[in-house]
Amino acid sequence: MLAHSVFFTLNDNSPAAIQTLVDTGKKYLREHPGVVFFAIGTLNADLARPVNDRAFEVALHVVFDSKAAHDAYQSAPDHLKFIEECKSNWKQVRVFDADV
Repeated sequence: MLAHSVFFTLNDNSPAAIQTLVDTGKKYLREHPGVVFFAIGTLNADLARPVNDRAFEVALHVVFDSKAAHDAYQSAPDHLKFIEECKSNWKQVRVFDADV
């Protein structure tokens, strides 16, 4: 399996803008072939240990059953719609892909 984790830092990090990104992610990213786990949510404000990276507002986690499923997702129309609708508010996007 391949775990695809994306951490978004936003230009407008108001609660409404954060919720818009979460809602749009749920709309476009959860239903793709090969997805075995999907979650999108916000930074947990209570966890602030020195080892916690807190330079994001929204985290996306998708586990695919294969690299091929991940690769197909990258060019899927709904994934591209998500990017187009949301990218104007992205200050920084960090992607971490790992075999699991």
